[in-house]
Amino acid sequence: MSDSVDTLLVVSAHAGDFVWRAGGAIAAATMRGERAVVACLSYGERGESASQWLQGKGLDEIKGIRRAEAEAAASALGAEIEFLDLGDYPLVESREAVSRLIDVYRRVQPTVVLTHTLHDPYNGDHPAAARMALEARVLAQAIGVANSDGSFPAKDEIIGAPPVFFFEPHQPEQCAFTPNVLLDITDAFPRKRAAMECLPAQQHMWTYYTDLAVRRGVQVKRNAGPNLGLPHETMGEAYMRYLPQVTSVLR
Repeated sequence: MSDSVDTLLVVSAHAGDFVWRAGGAIAAATMRGERAVVACLSYGERGESASQWLQGKGLDEIKGIRRAEAEAAASALGAEIEFLDLGDYPLVESREAVSRLIDVYRRVQPTVVLTHTLHDPYNGDHPAAARMALEARVLAQAIGVANSDGSFPAKDEIIGAPPVFFFEPHQPEQCAFTPNVLLDITDAFPRKRAAMECLPAQQHMWTYYTDLAVRRGVQVKRNAGPNLGLPHETMGEAYMRYLPQVTSVLR
């Protein structure tokens, strides 16, 4: 792992996913002076751009629109973003795609990884992204696994074992999502809202994810207890930790 600054890596299936589901965590990280990088696997050009198709726009134009929206949203959160342009509906898992993600891991050296849940009956792209994110995380640790260009990594290019958190899917009850981490994003929420408003192609999501942040904020306060002094207007995001926490103290 890098000794310089903590780095959050977000593996997002589509251009908007990282905003709705993890925008608060991203903004909170960058507000602390940390680095945040979004690996956007597709633009959501086929399955999440209905308004553009209904206006008669073509595929390349829609990709350009969604790319510009995602770049603006990432900027609002203080994050870097890169696009793998793997296509959506379906997002196809492949050795090439995983190899490109390995390159991202080794270049970014994440200390924390956020991605989708492994189950989503409404959108197969999301678990496909999660599976590739998890596979690439393991392979990026192995010095004997080549980079996408066929070269082998130097010792300082392999990664450690960053914890992985699944962010909340749109319909959590149907996706086996039981959060065990509640994140206070109160101070970061204005940036998340600004990022949401960079995505007019999915304007119907703005109110939904604002309301969800309010509900999760109530749970943040409830689980934190009365002595933490959280403000009444606490906003939150929910996550599931995928791998065991390693610690010398239980708290």
